[in-house]
Amino acid sequence: MSSPPLDALAGRTAVLATLHGKEAAIGPVLARFTGLHVVVPEHFDSDRFGTFSREIPRAGSALDAARAKIAAGFACCPDATVGLASEGSFGPHPALPFVPLGTELVLLIDRVYGLELAGWHRAPAPYARGERVASVEAALALAQQTGFPAQGLIVMAMADGAPAPQLGLYKALDDQAALVAAVDHELAARGEAWLETDLRAHRCPRRMRRIRRAALALVRTWRSRCPACSRPGYVPAMAIPGLPCGWCRRPTALARAHRLQCDGCGHAAERPVRQSLADPAHCDHCNP
Repeated sequence: MSSPPLDALAGRTAVLATLHGKEAAIGPVLARFTGLHVVVPEHFDSDRFGTFSREIPRAGSALDAARAKIAAGFACCPDATVGLASEGSFGPHPALPFVPLGTELVLLIDRVYGLELAGWHRAPAPYARGERVASVEAALALAQQTGFPAQGLIVMAMADGAPAPQLGLYKALDDQAALVAAVDHELAARGEAWLETDLRAHRCPRRMRRIRRAALALVRTWRSRCPACSRPGYVPAMAIPGLPCGWCRRPTALARAHRLQCDGCGHAAERPVRQSLADPAHCDHCNP
């Protein structure tokens, strides 16, 4: 199959599989830089692919979930030839204890050219917080710290010292009165409650900004062409460790280069990182 020209998305319509307003972050970026028009299917339920509040677990990886969302989007709009989906993940940061790492993916599938292209954004996500509370005052203090109600909060029941959404889950908390009522209910029932930031895109402004950055990364992926066959998606995909320590020059675990490989023709190359030496803090010999 031939590689698409840079303007191959201009004037086409893409179906974005979302329930939580992500078109506000993704649509303008893709319209400006690719000419793609983004639409959302009516009454699309993306929660069936997994929820941050854990009542519906995600099956598989973020990439698996994004692919499943796009397939469902195509089912809703069978005439569409471009599908889009976004998926977020949060987990421990590998280098910063007690700080979550947020990863955002925006995936594009083009059925005309047989392409699957991804834009990724990763950064510390201190806004992903959760705490046990034993009083309304503690809940209101957390609400103030997180920026509620602009930043949404979720209240859950507690059981055996852990959040238990199957016993009690309150998401539609639009003001302080609703928050207090939910916390009061759980305190009366179980003596404690779990509060966490609502990470759904439409209730988390900082996450929405990061989804936009992932959409910009997708644009870069579209524009990054294989030097051998011009297929898009020729971007760094794998880190190659071994950046020399600035003191002893031994290799460290930090990347010395990134490997690029075309999914079409298989052409591959290494791109060195800009940094020539690693901080000795990352050296197992100098900083055991």
